[in-house]
Amino acid sequence: MLLAIDVGNTNMVLGIFAGEKLMVSWRISTQRQQTGDEYGVILKILFSQAGITEQDLSGVIISSVVPPLMSAITEMSRRYMQQEPLVIGSNIKLDINLLVDNPWEVGADRIVNAVAGYELYGGPLIIVDFGTATTIDAVSAAGDYLGGAIAPGIGISTEALFQKAAKLPRVELKKPQHVIGRNTIASMQSGIIYGFAGQVDGIVKRMAREFTTAPQVIATGGLASLIAEASETLQIINPLLTLDGLRIIYQRHMQ
Repeated sequence: MLLAIDVGNTNMVLGIFAGEKLMVSWRISTQRQQTGDEYGVILKILFSQAGITEQDLSGVIISSVVPPLMSAITEMSRRYMQQEPLVIGSNIKLDINLLVDNPWEVGADRIVNAVAGYELYGGPLIIVDFGTATTIDAVSAAGDYLGGAIAPGIGISTEALFQKAAKLPRVELKKPQHVIGRNTIASMQSGIIYGFAGQVDGIVKRMAREFTTAPQVIATGGLASLIAEASETLQIINPLLTLDGLRIIYQRHMQ
């Protein structure tokens, strides 16, 4: 079995693969102060609940956009999983051309998404990842990463709204029945859900005009399904696309 770990700024997503099948996945909060031992204990508990032991693992692969956590996660893999992890970085052959000004600036998760999207769905593609930031990335018909757009994510944008507007409460993120809200909560839900759906649709439509062939549009991330309900452009919903990408990269590396 393979343990795939995607370390994001807000959440860490973990999955166990048996071959190409995702057996179980978890989403835990990213805590930069936690040690390798603390993450090891968390993993032990999750494994126990799923009926998995570290002896079942044949490998670990990690993608991270939080450099301060790499030491702790690597230590956790070595000490608690008894595995030397494969870390997405400059020493890993990803079989993808990064046609951008500075390839080393591109986040590991965006590259992994591009690898997974092209492997699973072909090209051309636009991949929308709803994370701490909302990233919208373009992949050519040949599988080349072309670049993209980065916007503030839903979580940090709504948190700023709550903090700066004293009378506005925190609300459940769900699609309201009507765009015209008749109370404060419904109005906020409308603005958040339809506002972000409109943002994504606007960027995707403009980006699509720069392709010669109409691209497929994939949504991933924890809030992908929610925004897709209000979107006009999101076609394929795969919330765990990054885990698929890590699995694909690991299998290629081991060949």
